[in-house]
Amino acid sequence: MSAHHVAGPTRNPEIGTMHRRRWAALAVLMFPVLLVSVDNTVLSFAVPALSEALTPSGNQLLWIIDIYPLVLAGLLVPMGSLGDRFGRRRMLLIGSSGFAAVSVAAAFATSAEQLVAARALLGIFGAMLMPATLSLIRNIFTDPIERRKAIAVWAAGFSGGAALGPIVGGFLLEHYWWGSVFLLAVPMLLPLLAFAPWLVPESRDPNPGAIDAISIGLVIMTLLPIVYGIKQLTSASSPLVPCVAIALGIAAGVSFTRRQLKRKSPMLDVRLFRNASFSSALLVNLLSIFAMVGFIYFISQHLQLVAGYTPMMAGILLLPGLGLTIAFGLLAVVLTKRFAVKHVMVWGLGLNAAAYGIVMLTGQSGSVPMLMIAFSVLGAGVGMSETLSNDLVLSAVPPAQAGAASAISETAYEVGSVLGTAVLGSILNAVYRVNVEVPARLGADAVETARQTLGGAHEVASTMSGPAGTRLLESAAHAFDKGVLYTSTIAMVLALASAIIVTIVLRDRKVPTVSNA
Repeated sequence: MSAHHVAGPTRNPEIGTMHRRRWAALAVLMFPVLLVSVDNTVLSFAVPALSEALTPSGNQLLWIIDIYPLVLAGLLVPMGSLGDRFGRRRMLLIGSSGFAAVSVAAAFATSAEQLVAARALLGIFGAMLMPATLSLIRNIFTDPIERRKAIAVWAAGFSGGAALGPIVGGFLLEHYWWGSVFLLAVPMLLPLLAFAPWLVPESRDPNPGAIDAISIGLVIMTLLPIVYGIKQLTSASSPLVPCVAIALGIAAGVSFTRRQLKRKSPMLDVRLFRNASFSSALLVNLLSIFAMVGFIYFISQHLQLVAGYTPMMAGILLLPGLGLTIAFGLLAVVLTKRFAVKHVMVWGLGLNAAAYGIVMLTGQSGSVPMLMIAFSVLGAGVGMSETLSNDLVLSAVPPAQAGAASAISETAYEVGSVLGTAVLGSILNAVYRVNVEVPARLGADAVETARQTLGGAHEVASTMSGPAGTRLLESAAHAFDKGVLYTSTIAMVLALASAIIVTIVLRDRKVPTVSNA
């Protein structure tokens, strides 16, 4: 044996065991991350089947999709605070058990109202999962290099789940009923419940602040009325109630901010928003998810109800775009070795704008290949901007504030998910209602059903004979694609505006680069 090998360092078996245990714990923690991400995309594919089975109104359909991320967003920071106090692993296990149980109830809902209620409960338990996972990862991986890699894997889990959702959801919808997509939660959470008590160490804040019930209420009263108001603006007979709701949410937000500034131990350190890099990264985070979720909302319906693809085939068609989300997320880290992080983020936002620009120019033709190209461009843009925005959120604040920064970042993610369907979905539905032509000879209930959603028009057309049903479907498809034209224009403008804002705000600032390690 050479002298080099004799003198070389010996490998400590205990260190190797601890290393493997850390990564095994990360593998267990990825199951709830994948579940939340799958849930964001799989339900959009169940919309046609769900619409036929439960006959929800247009607003009920939006609430079925939105109530989960809305409640989740409102409770992420409070649940993160409770996890700091009572134990993050404990909150994770409680949330997982509750999420699995309520998912079974959602799968067998018999009305739109029941499904909305079940989705709201899922939001409550889901809010226990996400802050706990990232906080536990930061506690398990004490080495900065390992922690950076672990957080990258955690972020990639969202993209992986988004790619998995349409495929698994499409298979389930072709072979089973719409409720089967909710039963995915049970097998995905069983490994966590089985192995987390053994692999994941408990952690909590040694000096937690007092539980602030008023602040928790103000967070919820900020988000719920604002999103409700945005939804109702496109369908209410008078803008008074929606505007009052939005004003109430803004007032609650102002009160929450003032309360946090006065408290010695605030539930959320709002002073973090004074950091321009931090705030810009949050904006990128929110608008990237806004773009992705809004796109999936309409493209899943277009592929199934306009182009006529099966749910499984529709999911397969989206797989390349979702795969590019993962690939370009990894590529973004490589690019930051040569270019500034802020520049790569802006390039990602530019791709988001380009994707919606393609839809704006070609969407009226209903060309599936062009929609696939647009979605692939969007996937690349979201992968770049979302990955780096999460990294920048954590690196832009001192280590002691990383927990608060993580909770805010996750909240921005969920608010973007809510607004993606609340804003773009509401506008699309409003344009659809104005432009769809329904035969006058139909009864009032049938007319209202056909005017509410594209799925409703298909349901009514299935009861009609002769060319009248065909004309209704053609009119509904044209009206839906016209709505897509409006929403794509709005999304493109928002993406361009955010790219300009980030460029200006970060122009003269030193933004941390991603480590080569």
